[in-house]
Amino acid sequence: MKLSVIICVYNERETILEIIKRVQSVDLGDWQRELIVVDNCSTDGTRELLKTVTAPNVKIVYQSKNMGKGNSVRTAIPLCSGDYSITQDADLEYNPQEYPKLIQKAVSENLDVVYGSRVLGGKKYHHYAANYWGVRFLTLLTNFLFGAHYTDVATNYKLMRTPILQSLKLTCSGFDLDFELSDKLALVTKRIGEVPIGFNPRTYQQGKKIRLWDGLHAVLIVLRDRFVPVKWH
Repeated sequence: MKLSVIICVYNERETILEIIKRVQSVDLGDWQRELIVVDNCSTDGTRELLKTVTAPNVKIVYQSKNMGKGNSVRTAIPLCSGDYSITQDADLEYNPQEYPKLIQKAVSENLDVVYGSRVLGGKKYHHYAANYWGVRFLTLLTNFLFGAHYTDVATNYKLMRTPILQSLKLTCSGFDLDFELSDKLALVTKRIGEVPIGFNPRTYQQGKKIRLWDGLHAVLIVLRDRFVPVKWH
């Protein structure tokens, strides 16, 4: 078995080499791994650091301009060759040591998708109440419109069977891709599970990038995916 890890990065020179090291060092048992790193035209020295990475299981794509996180994920998806794929932010908010927990859940229950939920067990994980309640609202809205049972639609840790991920007709280019993925995964499979994970949130001063507009746009994406007749698969 093999895991593909999609790492999208934009101006994360302080953490990019550390997150690659953490992904490489996590114990996956007999599973192989590959890393697909997409640099979204960083300007802070991140790109130069990536050029020092020589591991044979790391593919690096350099975008010619800043086209958004979602676009970077979509760029990486066709390059994934693993049985499962997972998205990984380039900061240190999410810990790759959680991977075995998601994989074990997927394999033991024969699931197509496993989410790493930051809220299972009643945890509150954001520095900012608006961020927390915004995600809670979007989760409830998604569940209501798509008949799903998510607890955290915005989590970065979405472990997905690669053929299913590659079959989705994804269009979003920003942070809204997280919500489009949740919508369309709920439409193609009911074999979705969750496991609790830890989370170490950043402040805006520390480099957090998501803003209020991203949440408002996410609402529009959820409504679009439910009510606009487009080919989503």
